[in-house]
Amino acid sequence: MRLKKEKAKELCEKMLGDNNHYLNKNIEIDKLIAKQCALFCVDEILSTLNRCESQEDWIYEEEYYWQEVKQEIEKL
Repeated sequence: MRLKKEKAKELCEKMLGDNNHYLNKNIEIDKLIAKQCALFCVDEILSTLNRCESQEDWIYEEEYYWQEVKQEIEKL
C-alpha cells in the first residue's frame, strides 16, 4: 500500500513541477490541476492496459496497481 501512496504523491508532485511561479497565483488551485493531470495520466495507462489483447497475469497486476494508485491520488 505504501508504494502506491508514494507513486500517487510522486505523480502529483511531478505535475505540479517546480512551481516557483504559481501558475494561478494560488497554490491550492495549482495542486488541484496537478492532481487532475496525474489522474489523466493514470487513466491513459489503464486505457492502454485494457487495449492489450494478451491475458497475461502481469497485465492484471499492472491494472490493479494503477487502479490503486488512482484511488490514492483521489485521496490527496
